[in-house]
Parts: sequence; C-alpha cells; structure tokens
Amino acid sequence: MTESSLKGRNAFVTGGGSGIGLACARRFAIDGANVLVMGRNREKLAAATDEIRKAAPDVKVQFHVGDVGTEADVKAAVSEAALEGRLDIAVANAGTGALAPIMVTESDSWETVMRTNLTGTFYTIKHAAAAMSSHGGAICAISSIAGVRTHRFMGTYCVSKAGIDMLVRNCADELGVRGIRVNSVCPGLVDTEIAAGLMMTPEVHDDYLACMPISRTGVVADISNAVRFLCGDEASWITGVTLSVDGGHHLRRGPNVETFSRQIFGDDITEGRLS
Repeated sequence: MTESSLKGRNAFVTGGGSGIGLACARRFAIDGANVLVMGRNREKLAAATDEIRKAAPDVKVQFHVGDVGTEADVKAAVSEAALEGRLDIAVANAGTGALAPIMVTESDSWETVMRTNLTGTFYTIKHAAAAMSSHGGAICAISSIAGVRTHRFMGTYCVSKAGIDMLVRNCADELGVRGIRVNSVCPGLVDTEIAAGLMMTPEVHDDYLACMPISRTGVVADISNAVRFLCGDEASWITGVTLSVDGGHHLRRGPNVETFSRQIFGDDITEGRLS
C-alpha cells in the first residue's frame, strides 16, 4: 500500500523542539503538512523549525513558545496551527519525568509530572478536538512503556502515562462521532535527550535490552513512523488504540532502575526503611 500525502493538512505537535516531537513534526512536513511545534524553549524551537524548513521547504512551519500545562497557551497554539480555521493532526508529545521511591516522592514533583504529562495531554486533546469538530482529524498522544509495565521508583511517571492511555481510549469513544480519531503510541527506550541517563548507565541500559525480544535501543524514527501511520489515511478505521513501539518490551517486565534510587536516596529508603 502506497502511503498517502498529507499535502494541505495542518499539524500541531507539542514538545516539538527536539527528540520524538521534532521527528514527528519533520515527518509530517516532509509528507506535505504545514506544521506548528510548541515548547518552552525558544532557541530549541527556532532550531527545530529551521531544520524542518530545510527538509520541507514547500510547507509552512511555525513555532509557539508556551507551556502545555497552561490551558491558555495550548489554546493559543492550536489557534495558530489551525491555518484558515482548520486543524487536521495533533500530537501530544510534551512530557517530563521523575524518579523517587513513593514514600519520599514530593508533592511538587507529583504535581509537575501530572501537569505536564497528563493535564497537558488533556488540554491538547480538548482544544485540538474543538478545532477538528467540523471536519474530523487525528490525534496521537505519546505515552510510554512505563504506562504499560511497572517501573519501580518511577511511580509518578508511570501513573501519568497510564492515565494518558485511558484518556485516549475515552476520548476516542466520545469523539468518533465527529470523525476524530484518538490513539497513543507507547515508546520503549529511545535514544533521546530525556533518556540519556538510562543510556549511559550500563547496568540499567543492559537490563532494558534484556527485556526486549528485539534487543536494541529505539531511534526517534521508530516512533515518528508509527505516529505518522496513526495520523494518516492509512489508519482511517483505527481509534482508541495504544500501540507499543518498544521491541516487544511490553511482553516482559519493567526495567530495573534500582541503581539510580540507591545512588540518590541510599539503601534504606530504596528498601523502604524510613528512619
């Protein structure tokens, strides 16, 4: 089957300044879509849009500086992305992480992760769907293997990502009547800036690989290819799906990141002894 063009469509990607978000935006643009990327770092966004323009000089590429945890920022960015009032594709990619045993997890850390990962996805779906309600469209959220399998000492992050997958299923059920499809992609360990610590710690990296039937680290194209499929006409009868793109990691157990907990919090707290 030949992949269809996205020519003339308008796409919105949060967390689009680097990594998976940039890869998704670049892929959409190369296939003909106008793209707006959103993020908090102006310099990263400017560099990202320059990169996308070089790869796809015939489409409109914009950026919007804002925080996905602030509803007004997301609403404004969606409005800019919807050229001539039309938005066709949205990717809720912006995210952040945290690592701490649950008994010493600070409330501020919990709130920050939930606000960015889960609430930010909610705002993105809410306002993207409103911009698609007259003609339909495709929304894809970026979840994680951490939303599928437990990761000890990463409970906050795991809950935020599992919440995204349930939000996606519920929104898919509700919005299908308007021709809006909502899906999520759950990456495994992908070589990005946010995963640098995992990649550079041999015992943790090796444990990730041991959990994968296809034992290699992912690259951003693995994820952007899946997102492109779910947001294109090829997936026109697919909604409410959580697609694991992880070398099969979801078939086994979550990774062992105990090394980090012992380094940061010590043996007693890692083993649940609070004195």
